[in-house]
Amino acid sequence: MTCVLAWAVLAGSIGSGFQHGYNTGVLNAPQKVIETWMNETWHMKDSELTVIWSTTTSIMCIGGIIGGALTSLLSNWFGRRKTLIFNSFVAIGAGTIMGGSKYVNQPWMLILGRLIIGINAGLNAGVGPMYLSEISPMELRGAIGSMYQLVITISILVAQAVSINKVLGTETLWPILLFLVLIPAGYQILGMLTSPESLKYLLETNEDEKALSESVRLFGEEQGPINLDLIKNEIEDSRLLPKVTMRDMIHVAKYRRPLIIMCLLMGAQQLSGINAVIYYSTHIFKTADLSEENAQIATVGVGLVNVITTIFSVFLVEMVGRKPLLIIGFAGMTFDLSLLLVCLYYVESIAILAYAAVVLVYLFIILFAIGAGSIPWIMGSELFATAARPLALSVAVPANWFFNFVVGLIFLPLQKILGPAVFLIFIVSQAFATVYFHIKIPETKNRPIDEITALFE
Repeated sequence: MTCVLAWAVLAGSIGSGFQHGYNTGVLNAPQKVIETWMNETWHMKDSELTVIWSTTTSIMCIGGIIGGALTSLLSNWFGRRKTLIFNSFVAIGAGTIMGGSKYVNQPWMLILGRLIIGINAGLNAGVGPMYLSEISPMELRGAIGSMYQLVITISILVAQAVSINKVLGTETLWPILLFLVLIPAGYQILGMLTSPESLKYLLETNEDEKALSESVRLFGEEQGPINLDLIKNEIEDSRLLPKVTMRDMIHVAKYRRPLIIMCLLMGAQQLSGINAVIYYSTHIFKTADLSEENAQIATVGVGLVNVITTIFSVFLVEMVGRKPLLIIGFAGMTFDLSLLLVCLYYVESIAILAYAAVVLVYLFIILFAIGAGSIPWIMGSELFATAARPLALSVAVPANWFFNFVVGLIFLPLQKILGPAVFLIFIVSQAFATVYFHIKIPETKNRPIDEITALFE
């Protein structure tokens, strides 16, 4: 681990992952004060305000779909490093629009800014891990690749901590929450300007001399040429593989079956209800009869549990295996949300159930992190041969953002209509996922890709 490599990893992971995670969790705690401001400006009915707030929260996912679709085009056109620099300017523009909306009294600017920051998140989710993987030596690729997801969970925690009403989540200070995204964006611009470009990109664009000098910067005089030769061999091997088209993905069984599994993994991840908890945990805790202040403190606890469990899950995946953790996670979340549903129904008559609800939400986060959180992304890459993997991800990642958008948009309106029964949607989805994945998904731990793909022939 050289100084240049450490610098590039920090710039790539903190700059990208922090923007993504922070904007996922920042609107949770200050929901009430921002809704009040919107209502004072637009004078809406409660039902209209609920729809507007759900749109404000979830429209980030539409931007994520757009950003994800642009990943391949921009990263191949400008290179990984320049795309990340450009994307940080997108974040600066979005943060300025969102934070400035209060001062010019225009709520539509907040919605527009959320759409733009979603484009930023979609690009970060595609280009950030790609850049980290392509500057990593083979033996550190897994550890460095996990940095992006870890930074996301840490930044969600930071967003939840600074947005409570004891810090910046007040009527006058909440715009500062949205301006804060300018700090990691500015850091990434400065960090990337002095970081090496992706070695794979340089070789693919026939800049061999620059690739050698950048590899020496990253890995040292001795290891630099060795690692560059390994990347050259990977590129040559991939050029010998047959090109996989979308028609092949639909009609060829060894591509179609894992694609269906991967899309269902992405859908099940979001229909587990995780982002309903991340976006609206303060609201859920208030439904469980906690005060506004206690609900916000409990929400910070959600972020802390998420960070700790994500760190442990990195080791569990290699010790226990993918499929067992996936089944344990989904089955556990089904049971956990069923108990939470009972607590929310009877909390007004049995006061102690409010605290039981908090414990169940924390347990839900733990079960999600060890199973549905990371494994769909890990298994998604392991179900496909190298030639089919980029195309498969280009289908599965927008599917993930789409289901994220649906959950963010419909959760609050349906909760107004159904009350706690809204969690039945997530319970049924998880129960179905548990059974389906138990029957259909093979274990991929320590199995060659060829052996896994042969199962779908």
